[in-house]
Amino acid sequence: MPRTLFEKIWQSHTARTYGTRDLLTLDRVFLHDMTSLPAFETLRARNLAVADVARTLAVIDHTVATAPGRTEETYPVMAPTVRAFRREVTERGIPLIGLGDPAQGIVHVVAAEQGAVLPGMTAVCGDSHTCTNGALGAIAFGIGSTEIAHALAYQALWLPRPKSLRVTVDGVLDPWVSGKDIALAIISRFSTDGGTGCAVEYAGSAILALSVEERMTLCNLSIEFGARIGLVAPDDAVFSYLEGRPRTPKGAAFDTAMAAWRGLASDDEAHFDKEYAIDARSIAPMVSWGTSPGRRYSRRWRRPRSRDGAGSIAAVPMGAGARLCRSRGR
Repeated sequence: MPRTLFEKIWQSHTARTYGTRDLLTLDRVFLHDMTSLPAFETLRARNLAVADVARTLAVIDHTVATAPGRTEETYPVMAPTVRAFRREVTERGIPLIGLGDPAQGIVHVVAAEQGAVLPGMTAVCGDSHTCTNGALGAIAFGIGSTEIAHALAYQALWLPRPKSLRVTVDGVLDPWVSGKDIALAIISRFSTDGGTGCAVEYAGSAILALSVEERMTLCNLSIEFGARIGLVAPDDAVFSYLEGRPRTPKGAAFDTAMAAWRGLASDDEAHFDKEYAIDARSIAPMVSWGTSPGRRYSRRWRRPRSRDGAGSIAAVPMGAGARLCRSRGR
């Protein structure tokens, strides 16, 4: 029976099914300093150990200063949280990438740069933008602190099975259009809840022409589309990106893995619950404005005006620059 990319990964990780919920086994559990402490408190209260520290990676990134030369104490309000997080993961033997480590960065980016997420894997983290790692052909999504505790203790989660949605973008993009612009075009066309309840596969010639980093930006914004999961089928661009990363297989093992990864694509006759399509030529460089990514401004549109009639984007409640930064970061 033909299957989608999402179904191939999800089904291969389903240990058992009860009604509409599946027990999904997890290849990776990522942690950061903002949402993990309640999970550790739960483990301690229930006397539970971390099931597999080798499949767990902690990154300090959310509650620290951004100033050059920063330390854990530079932002004093959150310094106790950072210290407590470092102590918790260190005591449990969980690998930690902290401040001062050359590999330190935003957890979703670190996971990709380290090769900690590979095609066909399942990965979770206490952050909604974990979907970023779907760009590598993985199922990656955010969870809450209670679920983090369960994931750490059992390396699995009971979850409702999402529906499948394919968004196809075919054609040649304007040279100035990026993955961020594609995401905002999808959101503005199909609304901020267009992907709710779905695992979204981004497909089409315009998507495959994107760099891996641009695909990460696109998948990052899946949550603004209402979807917890966004992914792109892995191809040679992904394989080249991953080869030689610190945590990827090496030598013949990488070649063997790559041969298996090539099968991670939706079958030609696979059924999707919903399908959307956009002509790449219709997408222009754009920014969002106001309080929703569904409000966007492109060079082909008249500039949006605030209620008081001021004709400047800066006059609306949220500056476009803030949204741009968010699309590239957390």
